[in-house]
Amino acid sequence: MEIIVRLDVMLAKRKMRSKELAAAVGITEQNISLLKSGKVKGIRFETLARICAALDCQPGDILEARPIPEG
Repeated sequence: MEIIVRLDVMLAKRKMRSKELAAAVGITEQNISLLKSGKVKGIRFETLARICAALDCQPGDILEARPIPEG
Protein backbone atom coordinates (compact mmCIF):
# COMPACT_ATOMS: atom_id res chain seq x y z
CA MET A 1 0.00 0.00 0.00
CA GLU A 2 1.02 3.56 -0.60
CA ILE A 3 -0.44 6.49 1.29
CA ILE A 4 -1.72 9.41 -0.77
CA VAL A 5 -2.04 12.79 0.96
CA ARG A 6 -5.09 14.72 -0.21
CA LEU A 7 -4.60 17.79 1.95
CA ASP A 8 -4.77 20.11 -1.06
CA VAL A 9 -8.25 18.76 -1.87
CA MET A 10 -9.52 19.45 1.65
CA LEU A 11 -7.99 22.92 1.65
CA ALA A 12 -9.81 23.68 -1.60
CA LYS A 13 -13.10 22.29 -0.28
CA ARG A 14 -12.82 24.45 2.84
CA LYS A 15 -11.61 27.45 0.84
CA MET A 16 -8.62 27.74 3.15
CA ARG A 17 -5.07 28.70 2.26
CA SER A 18 -2.01 26.81 3.44
CA LYS A 19 -0.92 29.88 5.40
CA GLU A 20 -4.20 29.91 7.36
CA LEU A 21 -3.97 26.19 8.09
CA ALA A 22 -0.36 26.50 9.23
CA ALA A 23 -1.33 29.27 11.67
CA ALA A 24 -4.31 27.28 12.99
CA VAL A 25 -2.27 24.10 13.45
CA GLY A 26 0.89 25.74 14.77
CA ILE A 27 3.32 24.45 12.15
CA THR A 28 5.20 26.21 9.37
CA GLU A 29 3.88 26.80 5.86
CA GLN A 30 6.91 24.80 4.67
CA ASN A 31 5.68 21.76 6.62
CA ILE A 32 2.17 22.16 5.19
CA SER A 33 3.73 22.30 1.72
CA LEU A 34 5.74 19.13 2.39
CA LEU A 35 2.60 17.37 3.61
CA LYS A 36 0.63 18.46 0.55
CA SER A 37 3.33 17.15 -1.78
CA GLY A 38 3.56 13.83 0.05
CA LYS A 39 7.27 14.31 0.71
CA VAL A 40 7.04 13.42 4.39
CA LYS A 41 7.63 9.97 5.83
CA GLY A 42 5.35 10.46 8.82
CA ILE A 43 3.06 12.76 10.72
CA ARG A 44 2.39 12.99 14.43
CA PHE A 45 -1.13 12.03 15.46
CA GLU A 46 -1.33 15.30 17.39
CA THR A 47 -0.57 17.27 14.21
CA LEU A 48 -3.04 15.21 12.19
CA ALA A 49 -5.71 15.81 14.85
CA ARG A 50 -5.08 19.58 14.73
CA ILE A 51 -5.30 19.58 10.93
CA CYS A 52 -8.57 17.65 11.08
CA ALA A 53 -9.95 20.05 13.69
CA ALA A 54 -8.99 23.09 11.62
CA LEU A 55 -10.51 21.59 8.45
CA ASP A 56 -13.49 19.98 10.26
CA CYS A 57 -12.76 16.60 8.69
CA GLN A 58 -11.64 13.05 9.46
CA PRO A 59 -8.13 11.62 8.86
CA GLY A 60 -9.58 9.53 6.02
CA ASP A 61 -10.55 12.74 4.23
CA ILE A 62 -6.86 13.69 4.09
CA LEU A 63 -5.10 10.33 3.78
CA GLU A 64 -5.90 7.57 1.31
CA ALA A 65 -4.34 4.11 1.06
CA ARG A 66 -3.92 2.73 -2.46
CA PRO A 67 -2.45 -0.58 -3.59
CA ILE A 68 0.96 -0.27 -5.24
CA PRO A 69 0.62 -1.23 -8.91
CA GLU A 70 2.50 -4.41 -9.77
CA GLY A 71 4.93 -4.48 -12.60
